[in-house]
Amino acid sequence: MRYGEATVTVVDPRSYMTYQPFLPETAAGNISPRHVVVPLRRVLPKAEVLTGRVTTIDQDRKVATIAPLTGEAYELPFDYLVIAMGAVSRTFPIPGLAEQGIGMKGIEEAIGLRNHVLEQLDKADSTTDEEIRRKALTFVFIGGGFAGAETIGEVEDMARDAAKYYRNVSREDMRFILVDAADKILPEVGPKLGAYGKEHLKSRGVEVYLSTSMDSCVDGHVVLKNGLEVDAGTIVWTAGVKPNPVLSRFGLPLGPRGHVDCAATLQVQGTDYIWAAGDNAQVPDLVGRKNGNPNAWCPPNAQHALRQAKVLGDNVVSGMRGFPQKEYSHANKGAVAGLGLHKGVAMIVLGKMKIKLKGRLAWYMHRAYHGMAMPTFNRKIRVFADWTLGMFLKREVVSLGAVETPREEFYEAAKPAPVAAAAKTEEKAKAS
Repeated sequence: MRYGEATVTVVDPRSYMTYQPFLPETAAGNISPRHVVVPLRRVLPKAEVLTGRVTTIDQDRKVATIAPLTGEAYELPFDYLVIAMGAVSRTFPIPGLAEQGIGMKGIEEAIGLRNHVLEQLDKADSTTDEEIRRKALTFVFIGGGFAGAETIGEVEDMARDAAKYYRNVSREDMRFILVDAADKILPEVGPKLGAYGKEHLKSRGVEVYLSTSMDSCVDGHVVLKNGLEVDAGTIVWTAGVKPNPVLSRFGLPLGPRGHVDCAATLQVQGTDYIWAAGDNAQVPDLVGRKNGNPNAWCPPNAQHALRQAKVLGDNVVSGMRGFPQKEYSHANKGAVAGLGLHKGVAMIVLGKMKIKLKGRLAWYMHRAYHGMAMPTFNRKIRVFADWTLGMFLKREVVSLGAVETPREEFYEAAKPAPVAAAAKTEEKAKAS
C-alpha cells in the first residue's frame, strides 16, 4: 500500500497484541511477560490505534460505534472492515467456576497464575494446619488440549523447582490433577504422541482423568463426574475457546459455532468490503478439502492466523484497487508442544511424511518454531535472550501477588487512624 492511500485504524481494548503460544512459559517464569506482547503503537507507527471496544456495526451506513476507555461512545465511519477479535474462554455454567477458575487466554492470567501458584506454596510453608496445606498444594487443570497440557507441564516444572527453597514443602506434598472430557490429551499431535504425553505427565506425578468433567468447584471443592472430590487452592480452566460473543451483535453471517462465515478469500460471505481472520473466522481449509474432506475448516491456531493475516492484508489492498482476491490455502506443517523444560512432543509434516519427536528434541523444535514465529525482530531477540539467560541462571521463584492490588499498602498507611470507642464517647459527651 502506498503512503497516504488509506488511513488504517486499529481498535482494541488492549494497546498490545499477545502471542498466546508463549503463555504457559510465561506462567512458569521462563519468559518475561513483557516479551510476549507486542505494543501496537510501536509496531504500527503509521496507523491510528484506538484503545476501546467496538460495540455495534451499522453495515448500511458503514459506521462502527466505539466505546473508549473513558468518555462517551462515538461513531467511526469506515470504507473497509477487518474483523479479528480473537476468541474467549469457552465456559459452562458450572457452580463456582466464575469465582474460582483461572483462565489462560491473556498475559494478565498467565502472570496471575504464576503469582497464585507461588502464593499457595508460601501459604503451605507458613502453616501447620494440614487441611489448609493440602488444599493450597492441590492444583486442578481442566482441559487436556495444547493450553491445558502445556500449562500443567510448565507449572509443575516451576513448582518442583520452587519447592527446593521451601523448608516445609516438597514436590511429594503437591497434587497435580489434569481433567479432560475426551478420551485423550493433545489430540493435535496424534494419538501416539498424545498417549506419550499422558504417560510422561503421569511419570511426573500428575493424575490424569479422561472421559470425565467437572460438576462443581464451589469454594475450591472440586467434584468430578467420575466421583472424585478434592479441595483445591488452584483451578485452571483451559477447556477450549469460542469466538468473541460480541460478534452476534454485528449483523454478520455466523457459522454454527459463532465464527464469522468467510470465503476462502477471507471475505465475509455476502460482502465485498469486510474480511475476517484468526480465531473468530470460519475459513474453508482448501488443502483438507482437496484431500477428500468436504467439511474441512482451518483450525483456530497461530499457524493459520499468522498466515491468514498476510493474505488478508493483500486482499484488502486488492479490494481497494479493484483487483481479484487471492484464496487462502495452507498445508498443515504439524504441531509442537512443550511440557516443561527439556520436555515436549512434536509432529512435523514434510510433504506426505510425518516426523514424530518426543522429549528434548521435540522441546527444541517447539522453542525454535515459536521463537521464529514470534512477531517482530525485537521480540524474537528478547525471547531468545530470556531462554539463553535461563541456561545459566536459576529460575526466579518470587511471587508478586501484590501487583494485583498495588495501592492497598499505601491506602492502609494513608487512611485516617480509627478513633477508639472510648474517645468517641468522650467527644460526644463534651459536645453535648
